Amino acid sequence: MTESGLKHGFVVCVRNDGYAASLEVRKIYRMLNDPAAASRHYVRIVDESGEDYLYPESFFLPIELSQEMREALLRAG
Repeated sequence: MTESGLKHGFVVCVRNDGYAASLEVRKIYRMLNDPAAASRHYVRIVDESGEDYLYPESFFLPIELSQEMREALLRAG
């Protein structure tokens, strides 16, 4: 699911089984590039705590954002 070598991308949460306090379904999250996690089918997400943690990749779908939207989201948080 990594975005061709980018240090970060954005995904939308589609499941939060067991992580209701950390993840909100239908919310956009920042994903950090982590090849080791990806090889085990996990993604590194900056969650509600503001910290990055590993979650199953099946909990997220990648989204395409315009450059303007990407920059705005990165500035926001």
